[in-house]
Amino acid sequence: MYLNHFGLSEFPFSITPDTSFVCSLQGHQEALNTLLVALNGGEGFVKISGEVGTGKTLLCRRLLQSLDAGWVTAYLPNPNLDGDTLLRALAEEFGVEDFAGLDQYHLLRRVNLALLGFARAKKRVVVCIDEAQAMPIETLEALRLLSNLETEKRKLVQIVLFGQPELDAKLRRPEVRQLLQRIAFHYRLGVLKKSELELYLAHRLRVAGFRGEALFSPAALRALHRASGGTPRLINILAHKTLLAAFGEGRQTIRRHHVRLAARDTEGARRTGWFW
Repeated sequence: MYLNHFGLSEFPFSITPDTSFVCSLQGHQEALNTLLVALNGGEGFVKISGEVGTGKTLLCRRLLQSLDAGWVTAYLPNPNLDGDTLLRALAEEFGVEDFAGLDQYHLLRRVNLALLGFARAKKRVVVCIDEAQAMPIETLEALRLLSNLETEKRKLVQIVLFGQPELDAKLRRPEVRQLLQRIAFHYRLGVLKKSELELYLAHRLRVAGFRGEALFSPAALRALHRASGGTPRLINILAHKTLLAAFGEGRQTIRRHHVRLAARDTEGARRTGWFW
């Protein structure tokens, strides 16, 4: 495709979360700092919310990579489970043995014993739950019961919820108000500012091996921010298509009309230019 044309060693704008392409922009760095402060403070629940494509999964992976050997981590990418299945998934993550066939009470007790074992070994435990807005109400209640497990000094497990704004609405429901009150830290991820877009694109291109001059013209940058609304995933999709368009024309610079072509071909992108 266009790799040789632009002198790239890999595709710079993949939508798969890849921590090697992380660009420490203000919003994501603030969110990561919030998570680390909350976990080091021993808070039971932390919540990170944001619209689709704002980088919640990438942030979750950054957090897991930031924790040292003193932490035991569990990651649940799909929490659309009933309460019993959630506990079984966590039991498996924590290395609990012989829990098949146990009822919820004995399963929770077995998980508690595993957590106490980690505490005796001076290890702390964090559970990261992605797409948390998909969790049923009864599963959120099971999660609250899990967070009750504690010693006289601290919580045995800390829980980080990553979800879309629908999670905020779900947590405001009366039946889960107890869980909402336990969320001590919350951060809302936003979109990229216009001033951040050029840095974001240049960083990803540099990681992918690009060593030339600025690839995107100023007009293309303005059009790209307008078309994407600053949403990182949409920026990546559009930027990839603009490289394809420029490669097809044999050009070395991305122009505004390349962004227009990409936006026309992309669901969810805003059309750019007066003629739209």
